[in-house]
Amino acid sequence: MLAYAAGDASAFERLYARHRGPLYRFLLRNLRDGALADEFFQDVWQRVITARQGWKPEAAFTTWLFRIAHNRLNDHWRAARHRPPAPEDADERTARVPDPDTPERQLSEFEQRRRLQLALAELPEEQRQVVQLRLEQELSLEEIGDITGVGRETVKSRLRYAMDKLRARLNE
Repeated sequence: MLAYAAGDASAFERLYARHRGPLYRFLLRNLRDGALADEFFQDVWQRVITARQGWKPEAAFTTWLFRIAHNRLNDHWRAARHRPPAPEDADERTARVPDPDTPERQLSEFEQRRRLQLALAELPEEQRQVVQLRLEQELSLEEIGDITGVGRETVKSRLRYAMDKLRARLNE
C-alpha cells in the first residue's frame, strides 16, 4: 500500500489481486445478495483509492481493508433499521404506476419529432436556418446575424415568422 500511495499503479494491481477474492466473499456472506455485494465491493475499493495518499501503516493492509468493508456494512444495516418497512401491498401499488416509457409513448414522441422535422423542411431556407441555429445551437440573435450576414432585427423577424408557421403546422 505504501508503494501504491507513492504512485506505483502496479502495486495497486497486486493488492487488488491478493485481496479481491477474500473481500468479495466476506461481503457476499454478509449481504447474501450478489448485486449488493458487487456494489459494496466497488465502493470499498473506491474508498481505498480515495484514501491512498493519507494511508498510514498503523495496521496491516488487510486489517484496514476489512475495517472499511465492516464499516460500510454497519452503515448499511444501520440505515436498513431506520428505513420503514415496505407496505404489504407494495407490489400492487408498483404495478399500478404507469410506465412512462411505453412503446406507445415512444412512438408518439417519434411521431412528434417526425412532424416537427417535416414542418421545418417546409419553411423557407432563411427561416429554417435561423430556427436551427437558435434552437439546436442555442446561439444568440446577434451570433445568428453574424453567421447569416443580416441584422439582429431581421433575425428576430425571421425567427418569429418561422415559429408562427411551425405552431400553425403542428396544431393542424
